Amino acid sequence: MINHLILQKNWQTQLSEAISSIDELLVILKLESLRSQIYVPTHFELRVPRAFVAKMQVGDTNDPLLRQVLPDQREQIAVTGYVADPLAENSQNPLTGLLHKYQSRVLLTVTGACAIHCRYCFRQHFDYQSNLPKASAQDGIIRYIHEHPEINEVILSGGDPLSVSNRRLFGWLERLEAIPQLTTIRLHTRLPVVIPERLDAELLERLASSRCQIVMVIHCNHANEIDDTTAQHLQRARAAGITLLNQTVLLRDINDDVETQVALSQRLFAAGVLPYYLHVLDKVAGGAHFDSSENEAIALYWTLLERLPGYLVPKLVRELPNRAFKVPVDIYKLR
Repeated sequence: MINHLILQKNWQTQLSEAISSIDELLVILKLESLRSQIYVPTHFELRVPRAFVAKMQVGDTNDPLLRQVLPDQREQIAVTGYVADPLAENSQNPLTGLLHKYQSRVLLTVTGACAIHCRYCFRQHFDYQSNLPKASAQDGIIRYIHEHPEINEVILSGGDPLSVSNRRLFGWLERLEAIPQLTTIRLHTRLPVVIPERLDAELLERLASSRCQIVMVIHCNHANEIDDTTAQHLQRARAAGITLLNQTVLLRDINDDVETQVALSQRLFAAGVLPYYLHVLDKVAGGAHFDSSENEAIALYWTLLERLPGYLVPKLVRELPNRAFKVPVDIYKLR
């Protein structure tokens, strides 16, 4: 019943009705007994769309989707090496709203808003208020790209770029498409997984008509995140000519076993999405309890190579500060 009621609402309504009350979430999932154990953060509070909650198993304290969003007391433990800005992004921010870490690509933080607050998010401490490009800053960003002819791709990120309205998003697309050197526009987004209705007809038609190649990198960590409704929306996006890739974060006791990773890759492929990256966790403050060791990640990866065809095995990478690329994890250190 909950799925039927949710599907009657458009994505904007679903976004506005996302759950921010821990008590409400626990009641829906019949987990009220957990209340005394829950940490209530004053920063980066709970936020989760109802469509994503509907994919969780009622009564299961270890549900892999629930554990990604439910605040955990271990977030309050300071762990050496886990910091607020693990990728040193604040030092690679030449203009408000623009990050230039990679030679041929720039990233635009078009919004600080997300539909969901994942507890391991590497940007949970990022200063979005001082890094959101106002309308007056757009000219400077466009000029910067023009002045750097090596840039041929723009990545729309945030926050989540699909959390903004179509009107605002299309405004960015129009300005970027007018830059002759750009060949690709990439969107990194969690919305198609947590609110599949975000992939509405207006958005897909606009993306399909772009003169640039459109790449959409979704963020899915577990096969349970892709139900039939989600798969149908993703398949429509692929049919519209959008290249669909997925990036996953390796999370301890959530998706750090081979069966879970195999199921995820197979479910993604059935929905028209190719696995792209399997990220070793960024060492963000508050996220240490999600981390697996590099050796554990490598051992898992070798097993994935045995179990899956090459096109379904994501690249095992780590992102490090002040590096102009994703750093491949040395899988041969255990061989």
